[in-house]
This record gives sequence, structure tokens and C-alpha cells, in this order.
Amino acid sequence: MLNIGILGAGRIGQVHGATLRGMTTARAAAVSDAMPAAAEALAAQTGAQVMDTDAIIANPSIDAVIIGTPTTTHYDLIHSAAKAGKAIFCEKPVDLSVDRIHDCLKVVEEAGVPFMVAFNRRFDPSFAHLQKQIADQVIGNVEIVTILSRDPAPPPIGYVKTSGGIFRDMMIHDLDMARFLLGEEPVELTAAASCLVDPEIGEAGDFDTAVVTLKTGSGKLCQISNSRRATYGYDQRIEVHGSKGMLRADNMLENTVELVTGSGFERAATQPFFLERYAAAYRAEMAHFVDVISAGAVMTPTGQDGLRAQMLADAADASARDGQPKAISF
Repeated sequence: MLNIGILGAGRIGQVHGATLRGMTTARAAAVSDAMPAAAEALAAQTGAQVMDTDAIIANPSIDAVIIGTPTTTHYDLIHSAAKAGKAIFCEKPVDLSVDRIHDCLKVVEEAGVPFMVAFNRRFDPSFAHLQKQIADQVIGNVEIVTILSRDPAPPPIGYVKTSGGIFRDMMIHDLDMARFLLGEEPVELTAAASCLVDPEIGEAGDFDTAVVTLKTGSGKLCQISNSRRATYGYDQRIEVHGSKGMLRADNMLENTVELVTGSGFERAATQPFFLERYAAAYRAEMAHFVDVISAGAVMTPTGQDGLRAQMLADAADASARDGQPKAISF
């Protein structure tokens, strides 16, 4: 039984706590949070102890930690946990600074501990199956990947001001997915962005509507479309066009019932937001983390995946601001 400490008892900590509660190979052994009431609530739900963060990291009976705290805390927590010999599961982004991510990866490598970046969408059953179909050459050679990702509503403006912006906070998932599906690294990126949803987001120096085009060395293309507003719900779609056909993963709906009358066809709404849409992905990624630690296999997504997604997000932000394409070199 793997003993895991959950650092951060907010929304994502609660998701991972619920997953661990249902596992037989791992358990939440301890929980910490800057808000004592949040830690106590999650501990009560999972059967874990409430401890402070330093105590969790220093405790030799705890094998691994989940870092679900604000991004600004990740750097110090990764350093401390790595030096304490803990396996680390870190929510994205690793850090908002590429240089600081390099520092984190260096200390992880020196410590020789497993390190996983939580790009959960790779573990979504539909997206994972789509990627396997690509790898199996079902549609031949990939030519164009199209990723649509739109939130039902903007986050609070306070969050926008500290998130690093739409490319580093929201599109970073899609940039990782682009690498996952293209099968080769992008060498060029072009971005355009606007503020069309909430003027306060523009006043905070960010965008709420963005598109990015990626091009690989062999000429494969990926188009990503993001918006902070979708009046019809949480929009998550992928289409991959290849030399022998096309693969498509559509939105997950609240149910599969379709009403047909003289007025036309009517289907259910999309699932409301990421907690519902990616529930299976969250469970699968944690199972992977636990299984790989137990088997001593290679962890994925790796720290390098986190680094490269951040580098792409930085390039996208720069391109959107100066209107120039950016060469990509990892």
C-alpha cells in the first residue's frame, strides 16, 4: 500500500483524494492546506491525518506527494519533496518560469525520484484511444490536428491576474495534447488573441479568446482554438485528419438520449465543466502514477513534457503580443 500525502485540499486536492479513497493499492495518508478547515474536511473524507506540509515531506512513512497547491508554491515544494526522496505528482504548470522549471527538473534528476506532471487529458479514455489509433496508423500519416477547447464562463478576475494568462493556464493543456497527437515536435508557432468576452480580462493584461497554429519539421499542422466563454457548455473536441482518413472525439454530453420531432433533432447539453468531463481521466492518471511507482517503470507525462508545454505557452503569448511567428527549439 502506497502512502500518499496530499498538499493542497482545494478543488483538485479533493478530486485526487476521492480517487485515492477508491483505490486498493494506495491511500491518502496525510493532508495539508493553508486553510485548516479545508484540510480537516478532506482528511475526514479520506481517512487521512491532518499534518503541516513540512511534516508530510519529512515523514519517512509517506512514499509520495501530490502537489495541488497554487503554482507559486510548486518550486519550493518540488525541491523539498525531491530532497526527501518522495515520488512527486505535480499539477500543471510546474512553474510559470522556464528557468525555474529547469531548476526543478535538475533537483528531481539528482534525487532520482519519480516525477509526473498532471496533464490529465492524456488519460481521457476517448483521447487516449484516439492517440492509439494514430500510433497504429489507422488514418495513415497525420496531416492536420484540430483542438477546440472552450470554457463555459471566465474564471474570477483575481484568478486571471495570477494564473499566467490564457496560454499558460488554459491552452497549456491543448499544447501538451498537440505534442501527444502530432508525434513529433513543433518547430514553429503562430498565435493571435483578443479580448472579446470580459473587458476586465483585457484590463488585467490578458486575453480571453485565442488561436494558435503549430507546424512540425515534416509539415504537420495543428490548430488550437480557445475561448473563456461557450454559451452551450464545456466544449472539448479533437479532430485528426490523416492520409487515409479522419479521427474525431466529440463532446461528452449529460446523456445519450436524442429527441426527434417535427421540429428537428434535440440532444442533451454538454457536461458542465472539467470536473465532470474529465472524471475518468483524473482516476486513470492517478492509477498510472501509483502503478508506475510500484513497478518502477517510466513515468509519463514527464517533467520534460511540463517544460515543453510551458515553452510553447510562452511562445504563444509572445506571438499573440507582437504578431510574429516564433521558432521553437527544445
